[in-house]
Amino acid sequence: MGSGSSPCASCKLLRRRCAKDCIFAPYFPADDPHKFSIVHKVFGASNVSKMLQELPVQQRADAVSSLVYEANARVRDPVYGCVGAISYLQNQVSQLQMQLAVAQTEILCIQMQHHQDDSALALPTQMQHHDDDDYKPFLLPTTHNLDNISQYINFASSSNVIQDPAATVKRESLWT
Repeated sequence: MGSGSSPCASCKLLRRRCAKDCIFAPYFPADDPHKFSIVHKVFGASNVSKMLQELPVQQRADAVSSLVYEANARVRDPVYGCVGAISYLQNQVSQLQMQLAVAQTEILCIQMQHHQDDSALALPTQMQHHDDDDYKPFLLPTTHNLDNISQYINFASSSNVIQDPAATVKRESLWT
C-alpha cells in the first residue's frame, strides 16, 4: 500500500493487493482512479509498469504525466492522439503568422505611401510630372496592390501540417 491504508488506483482497478513497493502507488493515488483507468485502457498496466521500471525515479512523475496526457488525447482522437492536437496548434500558429505578415505588409505599404506623399510635396513642380517610363518600376505599392500581397505571402509560407478538412473538424473538438 503506497502511502496509506487504501490501495492505489491501479491496484484497486486491477483488484489486487497493493504492496509497499507498488510502482504505481506514488503516481496513481486512490483518490484519482480515472487517471489510471484511462492510462490502463490505452497502454495496459503491464506496459506502464515496464516503462516506469526502466526510468530513474526522478523521471517517473513526468513520464506518468505524459502518459496521462497521451492517453486522454488518444481517447478523444484514436487516430492522431497528441499528434492531432499538435498539428491543430501548428496550423493555428501558421494562420496567425500569415495574418500578422499581411498586417505588417499593409502597415509598411501605408507608411511608404505616406512617406511618398510627403516627399512629393517637397519636390519642385518640374520633377513631380515625369512621363518617362523608366521611373515606373520605382513607384511604391498602392492600396489596390494589397489584394495581391496575400497571394505572394501564401506562396512564401511553408507548413508541414497536413490540411485534412475532416480531421481539422475532429481536432477542433479537442479544444471546445
